[in-house]
Amino acid sequence: MTTSPVILIAGPTASGKSALALRLAQAIGGEIVNADALQLYQDLSVLSARPSDEETASVPHHLFGIADAADGWSVGRWLRAATTAIDEIQARGAPVILVGGTGLYFRALTVGLADVPAVPDTARAEAERRFDAEGEAKVREALSALDPQAEARIAPADRQRLVRALAVAQATGRSLSAWQADTHPALAPGAWRGVVIEPDRQALYDRCDERLARMVERGAVDEAARLMRRGLDPALPAMKAVGLRELARFAAGETTLETALAEARRETRRYAKRQLTWFRNQTPAWPRITALSADDQWRQFIALNGGLTAPT
Repeated sequence: MTTSPVILIAGPTASGKSALALRLAQAIGGEIVNADALQLYQDLSVLSARPSDEETASVPHHLFGIADAADGWSVGRWLRAATTAIDEIQARGAPVILVGGTGLYFRALTVGLADVPAVPDTARAEAERRFDAEGEAKVREALSALDPQAEARIAPADRQRLVRALAVAQATGRSLSAWQADTHPALAPGAWRGVVIEPDRQALYDRCDERLARMVERGAVDEAARLMRRGLDPALPAMKAVGLRELARFAAGETTLETALAEARRETRRYAKRQLTWFRNQTPAWPRITALSADDQWRQFIALNGGLTAPT
């Protein structure tokens, strides 16, 4: 039996990728796997624009709303869960459609994820102490002797990456570059095909603003307030959801709704810009869909994937 390729649909927030994935799944009898870090969390139904109950009932959806906000998922944990879901769906003979906006998830699938051992806190602290005491030039000199590739590619003044590379090399006895080179993609070349939705930036920003207004109508303020009341670690992935803190401040009476929305709009646009930049730099060979309307996106997708016909 020939396994059909896994289809990857990537793009920035509010670009329509979830709707396109749903339409495709309905057309070809596929199942959808989440590739968005925030849509993993059950606490972020509205703020992450997770598919509705009606949508998830229409075709099988996987890895949506499965985690508690207190349980921070890493890229590696998602990759293990996603590959399990892919294997199970393919065993049923159904096409697999991965959709989301988390670039590192797609990179882990198609390029690989370096299995770098955990570095002891003492090793990292020593590297940080050395950077602060001796300066960047001395740290670069030490790193160059252990990992010349990393030293050459790490940008000037990037303290975090310099410290990590030095700590990894000293703690594991192997360079970070060597660990990263020893990776294998979860999806073999030829086993997948991907597409990025990359619309006009201003049109996307306008779409982001419109969706934020709909989120507020659907209860985003209450959702933000409930999550903030839990007092979770701000470093957890769920606590970094765009709009969460701005809307929670309004719910707490610390600002007006107008101010909260203005700040949330600004942060959403910044997030969308970062996503656009990441996909442009990291997936330059993937075909692009430039439309924003659902019907035009569908037509462009069909044109990029010969042999697929729209449902009648």
